[in-house]
Amino acid sequence: MSNDLFCEIIAGERSAYVVSSDEVAVSFLDARPVFKGHVLVVPRVHVETLADLAEVGPFFERVQAMARAVEAALEAGGTFVAMNNRVSQSVAHLHVHVVPRNKKDGLRGFFWPRTTYDSAEETESYRDVIAKAL
Repeated sequence: MSNDLFCEIIAGERSAYVVSSDEVAVSFLDARPVFKGHVLVVPRVHVETLADLAEVGPFFERVQAMARAVEAALEAGGTFVAMNNRVSQSVAHLHVHVVPRNKKDGLRGFFWPRTTYDSAEETESYRDVIAKAL
């Protein structure tokens, strides 16, 4: 593994609100969510971009499952699923954003306002309800 934030989370060296974890990917709540319930899905293997990922199918099965879980758990109208490759990539480790969406939620284009959770308990409740929906 590399010395990036996501590798540290995967290795258990840094805390995160993990929603799911298996041999392919680790999913956890974004520390600076666009909307509450915003999940990052990261491959366990350290790769920087989608082009670098050998096992795309299994990884995107996890992304697909997370998008379903976020919608179901949060009764969201849909999800915004996105990734950056290098440009605007805040951590040089491939990651997919799964963001709950609803009509008139205020998200316009790619200007992402950020929010915070009110407490650790609130953060845990979002993690738990999404994990339960998987």
